[in-house]
Amino acid sequence: MTIPSRVTETNMVGKALGDLQRSLQRGQKLQSQISSGKLLSRPSDSPTGTVTSLQLRGEVRATQQHGRNAEDGLGWLGTIQNTLGDASTSIIRVRDLTVQALNTSNTDQSRGALAVEIDNIRDTLISQANVKYMNRPVFGGTTPGSVAYADDPDNPGQMKYVGNSDPTTRTVGPNAKVRIDTTGPQAFGDPGSSTELFTVLKNLSDSIRSGDDDAVNAGLENLDTAHETLKSALSDVGARYNRVEQMKQSSDDHLLSVRSQLSDVEDVDLPKAIMDLQIQQTSYQAALAATAKVIQPSLIDFLR
Repeated sequence: MTIPSRVTETNMVGKALGDLQRSLQRGQKLQSQISSGKLLSRPSDSPTGTVTSLQLRGEVRATQQHGRNAEDGLGWLGTIQNTLGDASTSIIRVRDLTVQALNTSNTDQSRGALAVEIDNIRDTLISQANVKYMNRPVFGGTTPGSVAYADDPDNPGQMKYVGNSDPTTRTVGPNAKVRIDTTGPQAFGDPGSSTELFTVLKNLSDSIRSGDDDAVNAGLENLDTAHETLKSALSDVGARYNRVEQMKQSSDDHLLSVRSQLSDVEDVDLPKAIMDLQIQQTSYQAALAATAKVIQPSLIDFLR
């Protein structure tokens, strides 16, 4: 035997008002999504979407940091590359002056002028060896000091390397760490050796002034050796610069991809959301009209 259920006026009104409230909430949610442009305003909107969003945001931050590291690395390597390129040009000029000094027609005055120009080039190269990027000497390793080369108090007129051999590195990608510096000895030769660039230039200047052609010839060979060392360092820096540049481009491309995925998870589809809101508003208006008719009769209506 089926017991008929009894629907009271209170139940009917409560049910109708509950349906209206839920419809209003759906409309409010759509309106909030449209105004903010975001699908997710709280974790309860989509727990799985929230987890994905957090993971993608973490990847965005890591990729952005890799990009900043690459930018810094390009700054370091670009500074070193330009400095060594200028130094190579200066060495070529010194070689020309040295060959000119071997001419038998040179006078003491002309040899002195050649030596003075070599001294000036040497001072310029020392200044370039102490060049800085972000207030750090790029040829000094990880030294906390302000210069890579300083005057040697034990050997007047000679330079002393005051940096260290510890590498300066930057992480430019997942498990990708690149050295962004070059130490002074790697670029200009081992300190104290006869082929160190600054020592070669000092000896060449003294030999030209004294007119010792044998010493000048020996100095010319040492100059070529020092130049080869510098060109080798320049080639290595160029290769690292290209690698960091490629990693930077790869980081930028990956960042665009991750941001696109994040947009798919977080951002609202405006045309679809606007259409859904219009449908929801129409549905709400229809529900209001139907509810008004359902709960309109009262006891007074039945007593008429």
